[in-house]
Amino acid sequence: MLSATGRDQAIWLTPIEVTTLHIPTYKLKSGYDMPILGLGTWPLNGEECTLAVSKALEMGYSHIDTADVYGNHIEVGKGLANFDRAGLFVTSKVGPEKLGHDALIATCERSLDELDLDYLDMYLLHWPNPDIPMEETFGALKQLHDGGKLRSIGVSNFIIERLAQAIEISELPICTNQVEFHPLLYQEELLQFCKEKGVPVTAYCPLGRTEALHNEVIGSIAEQYEKTPAQVCLRWLVQKGIIVIPKTRSEERMKQNMEIFDWELSAEAEQCIDNIPEEKRVVRLSIAEF
Repeated sequence: MLSATGRDQAIWLTPIEVTTLHIPTYKLKSGYDMPILGLGTWPLNGEECTLAVSKALEMGYSHIDTADVYGNHIEVGKGLANFDRAGLFVTSKVGPEKLGHDALIATCERSLDELDLDYLDMYLLHWPNPDIPMEETFGALKQLHDGGKLRSIGVSNFIIERLAQAIEISELPICTNQVEFHPLLYQEELLQFCKEKGVPVTAYCPLGRTEALHNEVIGSIAEQYEKTPAQVCLRWLVQKGIIVIPKTRSEERMKQNMEIFDWELSAEAEQCIDNIPEEKRVVRLSIAEF
């Protein structure tokens, strides 16, 4: 499997290995391996959510992303139930209003109960909260980690300044920054900072909630490579060392999303996507980010 520490250090699978459709992994500072491709579960709920998780795991996915605010932990847990826990990588997140010490610990323990898990592979601060000291928040995360309930921790929607503060304050390594990132929102400066600090970026909405799929540049490159626009978007991201968690309920799209590791975009094609002038953010920013 692939162990990546950023685009410059990435060693891609050989064509023989990728035919098995195994998903490569990223070696985190915590020592654990995080699959580069996962299944996002917002806004899936009910039986549809459980079936999507089960389908993905049957197909060869192991990385499932959820959050307390999604309200689907129980359904995700049901989808995980029949699979070997040791082979899963489960991420959840705690909301900004629950970053105080006691609230964070209570939220994490409730999330584990709902998911029917003993530990989370990754636990993220969903949004920052400037009204709660980071020392208190990261102290609670350290307590949960030392108690065996978390393996790795990270943040989400952190701009450079807040991420720098988090790295300085946390006793545990910050293992990812999950942000909106797609061809119509190329956050190059943030990506470069994360690489310099050894914090991999995880891209949510990696297709811009389908907005990027209709871009002329993406469409032209997809036609040239005989790939889908979604595959071009995802390939562009992973070539930059970015972890991706596209959401889909379609088994066919899940399979297509796995088929991005046995080919590469040329430097010219990648540059064309880098230079797309359109900029579109599809997730409304929280004031807590600033």
